[in-house]
Amino acid sequence: MHNRSDRSGQTQMDRPETIGERYMHTKTTILTLPEEELVHPGNRACAGCALGIAYRIGLKALGKNTIIVVPPSCLTVLQGLYPIAATKLPSLNVTFASTAAAATGLLAALKALNKKDINVVGWAGDGGTSDIGLQALSGACERGDNFLFICYDNEGYMNTGVQRSGTTPLGALTANTPIKGKLQNKKDVPAIMRAHRISYVATCSAAYPLDLYDKIKKALTYEGVKYIHIHTPCPPGWGFEPRYAVKVGKLAVETGLYELYEVINTHLRLTGASKKLMEKRKLLPVKDYFKAQNRFAILTDAQIEEQQKDVNARWEYYFDILDDSDEETAD
Repeated sequence: MHNRSDRSGQTQMDRPETIGERYMHTKTTILTLPEEELVHPGNRACAGCALGIAYRIGLKALGKNTIIVVPPSCLTVLQGLYPIAATKLPSLNVTFASTAAAATGLLAALKALNKKDINVVGWAGDGGTSDIGLQALSGACERGDNFLFICYDNEGYMNTGVQRSGTTPLGALTANTPIKGKLQNKKDVPAIMRAHRISYVATCSAAYPLDLYDKIKKALTYEGVKYIHIHTPCPPGWGFEPRYAVKVGKLAVETGLYELYEVINTHLRLTGASKKLMEKRKLLPVKDYFKAQNRFAILTDAQIEEQQKDVNARWEYYFDILDDSDEETAD
């Protein structure tokens, strides 16, 4: 086997495929995507909300045999509450900090009832994951509880008025960073999850729904906590027209600001559109992404150039270290 080390010092190994990896030999297409809808027509999301895309496709991947745990968030608004909930799946609404803890409790209850083969899924926003809910999620990872945790990252507390969160990017204007923008870098939650050495970590984008579908299906084949992070453009919070949600999401990937990858037992590989970028070795300039959103209106050319340098350095690492011979997941 060939060993190589990443920036965290962890060793990556070319090894025999797992069941999950073998699953990915056949990529899902629009023609093979399940037709059954698990979301009712109509919901309370904002116009152009990319979460609506991710949620609809995500539930198709999870299937009927699923219980969802949701904290206060835009998803709570989108779903609504019984008896007029948008989802067709059972959903447990919990407090902001307790998504992962409640998922653990559900697992215990299902075990006591001898109910098997039911997917327990925590689905939270970036505030309920990177900030308020991180402690419970970290504890579940350490214990090895068997559930899937999905974070939809719209990079702020959008449900309560567009306040900054830990995953709000550097320079973004929000309700409580209204003058100079956020002064801190975006928190890298997938890297934190990777440091827990859980079986499966993946990044996705609502702009690439088939990639999201395949990664959720793949995650369900692993034991323990699995983590999926979805970049989720927000028209009112980011400042762009609702019709451009997918375009903005793709720009984040095509400029290299957001990577699509998966980590299987600490082995990282770029996937889908990001893998294609690595093969072409050509990224769009980051200014294309920043100029498409009002939240970055105060960034100077010098600040944009600094962020371009950071992206270039990160991708030089990918070009130099990562092997481009790994199997590609769906776009």
